[in-house]
Amino acid sequence: MSASIQDKIKKWLSLRNTAVLFLVVYFAIFMIYPIFKAFAGSLHNWNPLIDQYDFVGLDNFKSVIQNKLFWDSISNTLFFAFFSVLFRVIFGLGLAMLLYSKLTKFKSFFNGMFYMPTITPLVAVSFVWLWMFNPQFGLINNVFNLDINWLNDSKYALPAITIMTIWKDFGYATVIFLAGLMGLPKDVFEAADVDGAGKFRKFFNITLPLLKPITLFVVITSLISYLQAYVQILIMTEGGPGTSTYVISYLIFDEAFVKYNFGTASAMSIILFVIIAILTAIMFKLTSERKTTS
Repeated sequence: MSASIQDKIKKWLSLRNTAVLFLVVYFAIFMIYPIFKAFAGSLHNWNPLIDQYDFVGLDNFKSVIQNKLFWDSISNTLFFAFFSVLFRVIFGLGLAMLLYSKLTKFKSFFNGMFYMPTITPLVAVSFVWLWMFNPQFGLINNVFNLDINWLNDSKYALPAITIMTIWKDFGYATVIFLAGLMGLPKDVFEAADVDGAGKFRKFFNITLPLLKPITLFVVITSLISYLQAYVQILIMTEGGPGTSTYVISYLIFDEAFVKYNFGTASAMSIILFVIIAILTAIMFKLTSERKTTS
C-alpha cells in the first residue's frame, strides 16, 4: 500500500473520530445532561433564588398529581393538540390533493404560498393574529361581522389559538402529502380506471391506504410538537383569561420562572418527557411494522 493511500486512510479515520467525538459531546451536553438535571431537580425542593436544593423524594410528583391546574392543563393540551392535528391533516391532505390534480395550474406558486406561514417565525405570526382577534378593530370580527372578545373570553381563547396554529402549520402537511402523492405507483390507479372505479372509491381504497405511513408520520410529529406548544400561549393570552389557556408547557414555564418552583416544574417536565417518549416509541413501532408487512 502506497504512502499516499495510507495518509488518506489516516486522515479519514481522524475525521471520523473527530465527528464521533463531537456527536458524543453534543449529546452529553445538550441532551443527556438536561434530562439528568431535570430528573434530579424533580426529586428536590429547588429554588435557585434562595439557593435551596433539599431532597424531597417523590413529593413533587405527588403534588403534581394532586394539582387540579395540572389536570386542567392536560385537558387543554389534549384539546389543542387533537384539533390542531386533525385539521392539519385534513387541510394538508385536501390541499395536496388539489395541487396534485390536473385542474390546478401554477402548482409551484401555490405550494410555496401555502408553505410560507410554516417558515414564518411563530412570534411574528402570534402578534399578527393577536391583532386579528382584537374585538374592536380586528380583521376576524370585521370580516365576518362578529362581536366576540376572542382572547378575553374563556370559551373562545383556546379555540382561537388553535385556529391560528392550524393556519400556520397546515402548509407543512401539504408539502409532505404532496410528496407522498407524487411517489404513489401510477399503475395501481390505471388498473382501477380500467375496472371503472370512481374518484371517491380510488381515494378511500387506494390513495388513503398507500398514504398511511405519511399520514402516521404527520400525525405523530405534529402531536409531539403540539404537546410542547408554548410561544403562542405566552404572546396571545399568557395563560388567560384565568387559566383557561394553560397548557402543560406553559404551566411548566409558570412554575419555574414565575413561581420559582423548579422542583415541581422539573417533575412536570419529566412527565411530559415520558409522554413524548411513549409517542415516539409508538411511531417507530408502527412505521417498522408497516415496513415489515409491505
